[in-house]
Amino acid sequence: MELIKKVIPIIEKVGVFIREHAGKVALDDIEHKTLNNMVSYVDKTAEKMLVENLRPIIPEAGFLTEEETVSNEEKEWTWIIDPLDGTTNFLHGIPMFSISVALLHNNEIQYGWVYDIMHSDMFYAQLNTGAFLNGNPIRISGQEDFGQALMVTGFPYESPEKIKKYMEVFFELMMNTRGVRRMGSAALDLVYVACGRFDGYYEFGLNAWDVAAGSLILKEAGGKVSDFKNGNDFVFGREIVATNGKIHERLLEIIKEKFLEE
Repeated sequence: MELIKKVIPIIEKVGVFIREHAGKVALDDIEHKTLNNMVSYVDKTAEKMLVENLRPIIPEAGFLTEEETVSNEEKEWTWIIDPLDGTTNFLHGIPMFSISVALLHNNEIQYGWVYDIMHSDMFYAQLNTGAFLNGNPIRISGQEDFGQALMVTGFPYESPEKIKKYMEVFFELMMNTRGVRRMGSAALDLVYVACGRFDGYYEFGLNAWDVAAGSLILKEAGGKVSDFKNGNDFVFGREIVATNGKIHERLLEIIKEKFLEE
């Protein structure tokens, strides 16, 4: 856990910076990468802070970052960074956004940190050592009844031709579970499943920096993670299903029936 302890204060310091700028970003400071994808100096500065402080820990490591403030290069060790997951929430004053940092070794996630900035909650895990929230072990929920499960998702924007079928999954879950939430931060969705606040999560159109850290934390908390076809291509495959394991198969069945099949 030595590396875990080294990284936590780095992330927390960046979290303080982001928190200090919440509600202070002017409209002129917002860039629109696409219609539904915004970025500001806060994202970019936070990323630079993370890279600058993480680099000395493993000098030979590469980086894969959302804002590309450093040359993206995968190496034996690679940091995967989302400096502000939930930028839209942040810019609209909605207190649901996070920092996500993962560390890969030979393409296997070894460490993951997700910081719930406005709640000062640090989720973290190291491979094969369990998952933790502020130093306390966390576990997925014990909910086995799919009809009583609380779900969470995100809405894709980059594949409009798929949205209608995707919303059929949403409707099925809305009518046959305890409910579906849309938080606006994939990293928080994953760790909220990990600590039992939600029972299941699914989404497509994601990037590695959205899910790398949270997927490890969820698995270390006893959960199950897969792609939509129950495979393992969920970090770079742009789709993910993450649950307490007990409702996983049923959720996959619905996704297959409503979304995957023509």
